[in-house]
Amino acid sequence: MTQDTPSTPEQLNNEYTAEDIQVLEGREAIRLRPGMYIGSTDQRGLHHLVYEITYNSIDEAMAGCCDKIWVTLCQDNTIKVEDNGRGIPVDIHPATNMSALETVMTTLHAGAKFGGHIYQVSGGLHGVGASVVNALASRLTVDVRRDGKLYQQEYRQGIPCGAVEEVGESSDTGTTISFLPDEEIFGKVECEFNTISEHLRELAYLNKGLEIYIKDERKDDEKTFYFEGGITGFVRHLNRNRVVRHRRPIYISKMVDSTVVEAALQYNDGFSESTFSFANCVNTVDGGSHLTGFRSALTRVLNDYARKNKLLKEDEPNLIGDDVREGLTAIISVKLAVPQFEGQTKAKLGNPEVKSQVESVVGDGLSLYFEEHPDEAKRIIEKCLLAAKGREAARKARDLIVKRGSLDTATLPGKLADCSEKEPSHCELYLVEGPSAGGSAKEGRNRRFQAILPLRGKILNVEKASPDKMLSHEEIRAIITAVGAGLDDEFDLAKLRYHRVILMTDADVDGSHIRTLLLTFFFRHMVELINNQHLFIAQPPLYRIKTGKLQQWVYSEQEKEEVLAKLKESKKVEIQRYKGLGEMSAEQLWETTMNPTTRTLLEVNVDDAAKADRIFHILMGDEVPPRKAFIQAHAKSVRNLDI
Repeated sequence: MTQDTPSTPEQLNNEYTAEDIQVLEGREAIRLRPGMYIGSTDQRGLHHLVYEITYNSIDEAMAGCCDKIWVTLCQDNTIKVEDNGRGIPVDIHPATNMSALETVMTTLHAGAKFGGHIYQVSGGLHGVGASVVNALASRLTVDVRRDGKLYQQEYRQGIPCGAVEEVGESSDTGTTISFLPDEEIFGKVECEFNTISEHLRELAYLNKGLEIYIKDERKDDEKTFYFEGGITGFVRHLNRNRVVRHRRPIYISKMVDSTVVEAALQYNDGFSESTFSFANCVNTVDGGSHLTGFRSALTRVLNDYARKNKLLKEDEPNLIGDDVREGLTAIISVKLAVPQFEGQTKAKLGNPEVKSQVESVVGDGLSLYFEEHPDEAKRIIEKCLLAAKGREAARKARDLIVKRGSLDTATLPGKLADCSEKEPSHCELYLVEGPSAGGSAKEGRNRRFQAILPLRGKILNVEKASPDKMLSHEEIRAIITAVGAGLDDEFDLAKLRYHRVILMTDADVDGSHIRTLLLTFFFRHMVELINNQHLFIAQPPLYRIKTGKLQQWVYSEQEKEEVLAKLKESKKVEIQRYKGLGEMSAEQLWETTMNPTTRTLLEVNVDDAAKADRIFHILMGDEVPPRKAFIQAHAKSVRNLDI
């Protein structure tokens, strides 16, 4: 998509009349600004199309009219989603004078989710999912099995190829939607099987008794998800490689004023919180009123029980949210008739009444559970009290870091080579492995907007460290102070000193380990940096291939083979393997890795927070067997193995 904004005032037309106002409706608006509807046009936006169609089938399941969903990734990258629900109606809609099917597939804010008598709960009130997917697909076909007949309609970029046709008979009911995402919008249209599988696994956990099957015809891979235990199984799944404080997850469920509230929680011996919230099966990654209600109830009940049973002395202060959430794994799921999501991508639930509903249900359920299971309650509160002591020990270190977090460069880490630019959106911070590479980076950088912070040795593994131990680690303190935005619940994007934080490590085993340690720290304690697209990984070259005066920088083994194949006629080819950044001169480091016009940066993002949480714990946690199993399972997919 090109930008045609005039660059100078002289290029603007001084005449500005009603004729200059453009009115974009439906399909045109979606195709011009797809990010407004699906978040982005990268891989995440592509997968969002699959989820939007799947949510329609999930709505049928939540209405009790569907118990099977099939998702197929076809050889030609077409995605097919089929369910055994009621089938989209095909009779004429009185307001549009089109079939109900065509109305749903082409009209924004058209659907059966508004009145409440068809879907008591659904994945939002927007009614735009199917029409958005249709508009962003190069072709789409809908098959409806209903009333003993099979109906079909086809579209191209959201435009019907003809009317709805009766094409046969059917002995069952349901809807099948097949679509090919438009390369004009997305470029690459290959969906990732594992990413979509993890999302479907979540949906199956959230709808106990629902069977979801996914098949990848491109790789002959398939999975089936079916969980009778629902979100209790979800918590077990997340905690399966952790040492838990109580054997069974606590499960709470109740309906309040037509809102179904479900919660499952279990404590482990770790230091991180893993709480995931859902509203009508939509993962609300930014939380909302349901998560606030859950956390309020948890803190209140634990304090009340601890006081009542003398586990918390009279002269001791109450436990706070950080104390009761350390080592917590929890799922909070609400299903309500009129959800108020913020934005079409539904990242946050806004219904104010849900806070009190969830707080009441969870509070009553937890209080009853603790009364019936005093031993488990005592173990949980002992864990919280240890967290409180650790928090107090960490407070002094944290206060020191906050004081040093001023934009006054005199308070910044001494080894930080800061940039002269003061506007954060123009600045970038390189976290560089080792003093040698740090020296080259300082010499080769653009001092106006690039800051360099060399890191000595391997930083602390925060997955296995208490907060006070983490904050006493010199390198981590330097990172926190340099970034300037705080950490955990106190993290404030408005105070971010650099809008690009770039990890630059060696292309060897040690470099990969340091990068993983840094990623673990940022995921656990500065996740907003990742969620708001401020964290990147530099891509230094693996090889320099030289023939005569010509030299080429190569960034992968595959690229090296391709270059050598082209140079097979050359008599003399020099190949230099770079394992360390320090092996490159300042000029070479700038040319290959730091120059914005020639470098490649990988943006760090989290498509599936639950999966990321599990993998970080497996790789960086205390338990060895799960890590060994993970390495064995993924050994064949390793690239650029350093031996």
